[in-house]
This record gives sequence, C-alpha cells and structure tokens, in this order.
Amino acid sequence: MPLSPETLSRAWKEFKVFKSPESRVELINHYSYLVKITAGRLVTSLPGGLDRDDLVGAGVIGLIKSVDQFDPTRDVKFETYAIALIRGAILEMLRDEDWVPRSIREKLKLLDRTVLMLETKLGRPASEHELAETMGLTVVEVGELMVRMGRTNVYSLDDILGGGESDDHIHFVELIVDETASPSGELEGKEIRRILAAGVDRLPERERLVVALYYFEGLTFKEIGKVLGVSESRVYQLHTQAMTRLRNFMRQEGGVQSR
Repeated sequence: MPLSPETLSRAWKEFKVFKSPESRVELINHYSYLVKITAGRLVTSLPGGLDRDDLVGAGVIGLIKSVDQFDPTRDVKFETYAIALIRGAILEMLRDEDWVPRSIREKLKLLDRTVLMLETKLGRPASEHELAETMGLTVVEVGELMVRMGRTNVYSLDDILGGGESDDHIHFVELIVDETASPSGELEGKEIRRILAAGVDRLPERERLVVALYYFEGLTFKEIGKVLGVSESRVYQLHTQAMTRLRNFMRQEGGVQSR
C-alpha cells in the first residue's frame, strides 16, 4: 500500500538522518512501481534469451541505488532521479547481454564517428544527405540508423559523462544531486554541471526541449514526439544531434576525454 505524504516524509527522515533499515525498505517498496513502469516503457520487445523479470531485476538495483544516494534536501524530484538510475541499470544489463547485433553496433559506431568528424569539419551538425554521402549509404538507411541509435541508447548524456566504455559509469542525473560526483576523477561534479549546463543552453530550442523532456521528465521518445508534433523517428534524430553538439562542446571545454 502506498505511503501517505506524511509517512513518506517521515520515512525519508528516519532513513537519511537515523539510518533506519526499516524505513529504507519502506521507501524501496513504496517506489517499486517505478521499476515496472520504466521497464515497460523502455523496452517494448525483449531480445532473445531475456524475459521481463530480467529487466525488473536490473531495475530494482537502480531503484535501491537511487534510494540510497538521493538527497531529499535538493530541489530534485525523487521520481526523476530514480527513473534515470533505473533506466540506466536496465540499459547496462542489456549492454552486458550484447542484445544489439555486432553488425548493427559497428554501423552505429561508424555513424557516431562520421557525425563527429563532419561536425568538426563543417562547424555545424551534418545533414542526413552529407552523412549518407560520406558513409556510402542512402538517406533512408542513415535515418534508420539514427532511430536505431536512439533505441539502443548507445549515444546519450550518460555515455558522454561515462566516457562510453568506462566501468566507473555515472549517470547525468547523479550530478544534479551529488556535487562530489566526478566521472573522470579530474573535475568536480560542480564544474561538470557548469560545462554541461552551458552546453545545453547553446542547443537549438527543439533539441534543448528533447533533452529536458527525456532526461528530466522521463518521457519516452514516442511521448516527446506527441508533445512536439513530430514523428518518433524525428525525435531520435533531434536527440542524436543534441548529443553530438554536447559531446563536442564538453570535449572543447575539457569536461570529457575523447574515446
């Protein structure tokens, strides 16, 4: 049974101030619904060899981490923080299972490198026609790869901050609530937040809105498409373009290391 607002507030206080294990369990149970919601919205069709319980199990790990690390005194909703960590835990499990075929993953990496190379050369995001010409693909194939890139989440703020392949992976939302969080060990979380915020401010309006709705409000790309009045594929493309700009900006400012 969900906790009342008063009981919930008491549980947070008893856990964070007095380290009550009973209150910790209360909080985890209260917010357990976030795991099923996030798993269901994140992966609509399961890769072979996995079932829904696998996703839920990984999501529970993210939920427990979010309860343990959350700071109720900060101006961040717990649900926003928890969904990001639950989503990250599920995606890391899927990465470990290598559910994306190797041939597709290689094409995605090539697209990633081509996007960064052309933006550096042109001083702006490349068009799909320019990407297609450089990669020797059709515009339709490039569009499909961009959609696949968004669905596999191999190109996100979390990957930018984690350096892509690092075992010391940190999630974007963790920086909001933990000033000491530092994915590289070289810059304090406050400096990373400053650089990232500056980069987000520089994004075109639609790309900035996609970032806000996806990372702060927890909407899916399909839901964002309805908000913007565009197709789900177009949202994937806007997200990819935003991540390209942000990663280039953060590299220039020293916020991340090159892969």
